[in-house]
Amino acid sequence: MGGTVMDSSDASLTESVPGETGYRPTGRRETKPPAATRVHLDPGARVPSATSATKDGPEHTTVPFAYDAILLSGFGGPEGQDDVLPFLRNVTRGRGIPDERLEEVAHHYRHFGGVSPINDHNRELLSELRSALSAAGIDLPVYWGNRNWAPYLDEALAAAAADGVRTMLAIPTSAYSSYSSCRQYREDWADALESAGLQEALRIDKVRQFFSHPGFLQPFVEGVRAGVEQALAAGNRGDQVEIMFATHSIPTADAELSGAGLFPDSDGGGYAAQHLAAAAEIIAQAAPEFSWQLVYQSRSGPPSQPWLEPDINDAITALEGRTAVVIVPLGFVSDHMEVMWDLDEEATETATERGLWVTRVPTPGVHAAFVEALVDLVQERIEGRPVEERANATSIGPWFDVCRPGCCENPRLGFKPAIAGLQP
Repeated sequence: MGGTVMDSSDASLTESVPGETGYRPTGRRETKPPAATRVHLDPGARVPSATSATKDGPEHTTVPFAYDAILLSGFGGPEGQDDVLPFLRNVTRGRGIPDERLEEVAHHYRHFGGVSPINDHNRELLSELRSALSAAGIDLPVYWGNRNWAPYLDEALAAAAADGVRTMLAIPTSAYSSYSSCRQYREDWADALESAGLQEALRIDKVRQFFSHPGFLQPFVEGVRAGVEQALAAGNRGDQVEIMFATHSIPTADAELSGAGLFPDSDGGGYAAQHLAAAAEIIAQAAPEFSWQLVYQSRSGPPSQPWLEPDINDAITALEGRTAVVIVPLGFVSDHMEVMWDLDEEATETATERGLWVTRVPTPGVHAAFVEALVDLVQERIEGRPVEERANATSIGPWFDVCRPGCCENPRLGFKPAIAGLQP
């Protein structure tokens, strides 16, 4: 496991806090909800645990629907040294990876005191999203639950149900289509519903993948402009600057099944195609005369298993005629471990050793345009907004509201119970 992993004892260890702080742990729980063994299907329905607006599986929902609440879904991360291994066990559950191999990744977290910044970033996003929804006149509570660490999804769902919530619109903190960035969220929602005993009581839809939303792209546009200006101010010519759009690598077999099979001729399926479309739009707005490429990072599979390439460090090493590198963390919403370690430490070190000037531009975080984009995704579903009126800045999109059959299957693990998409 060469790269960073992507991203029990008591029944309930958190409490619901209705204010800006979200859920705060009141005890220690080390394991995520167990895998679901079944998914309830309403009579005649094709989409499990879905609202009446989506249960029949339309690609895009154009029927207005009044949700009860929003579910902000994060990857989760450790918040102390004692959390690191239990967290990594959650992330890799079912893969049979021994602790000694997990320790190869754990040292990345231990380097930062065992604390991933992702939970604090999500607390900030939670607060900003609540404020922005209120400013837009959307009176919906926002619950926050993580897939792999406290606050867990089943705890968030239990709190919502206790508050009388029956329908939720979920916002994953991931913009693209792949097993780990979309379908695994859907599986974990199914796990959480079963664990909380809410399969009959709670319905969950999800917003579309937002890689093509102008508000998601705007922070990167600004970052690339600033990065290029800094590179030029440091004495590099324009033809000496390479812009590298970085995202998490995934197994090529997974990539081929991403994006509902709509990109059979794409090297990397829908996952790569969506990133390339986003990068092309950012370049068109920010630096149309500059050289750029899509690179990958954070590989964690065995050497015998093909993953998407090139790795960012290999790409940097292979550069010729360049004196500067602008790294764009296109695959990430916030500055969590894959950004802090794999880009700010490893890739930056590779560039420096090659004698290259290097900078890394910010992730969207809580940039106002990104937060407003999330609000817009909620509004389009409440309104039942027609597809042609939805915000979209790339050649691909707007993406589907309901995931298509077989989209983003993991061929090694097989189909697991999942919601918010057509079966299987």
